[in-house]
Amino acid sequence: MSSHQIITTSNAPAAIGPYSQAVRAGDTVYFSGQIPLDPATGAVVEGDITAQARRVFDNLAAVAKEAGGSFAQFVRVGIYVTDLANFAAVNAVMAEYFKAPYPARSTIEVSALPKGVKVEVDAIMVLG
Repeated sequence: MSSHQIITTSNAPAAIGPYSQAVRAGDTVYFSGQIPLDPATGAVVEGDITAQARRVFDNLAAVAKEAGGSFAQFVRVGIYVTDLANFAAVNAVMAEYFKAPYPARSTIEVSALPKGVKVEVDAIMVLG
């Protein structure tokens, strides 16, 4: 018997490859990277980096809720952007969703992301 639980919700985009939205192992939930896809249509959201970042954090919130948690329990966030010039805008959006004490975080510029989006975020949450 497996010691982990797959977390899936229709309130966030379905996985577009061989992975799960999140996996719970004990009290720890590991989130796959979320990109700015509308969960209803599967399409990339229209708009600038701010709109894309909000959709990403909304998607993460939906998966966290399905797992029984919230942003208050996130311990690590990984942010991937295709242009570090967008860092301030993504940072401002993150500040709308998280309150102190903040999770640990890394922000990395990458050459490309799936479907040509500008931002992807993964995370780790500890319940309990």
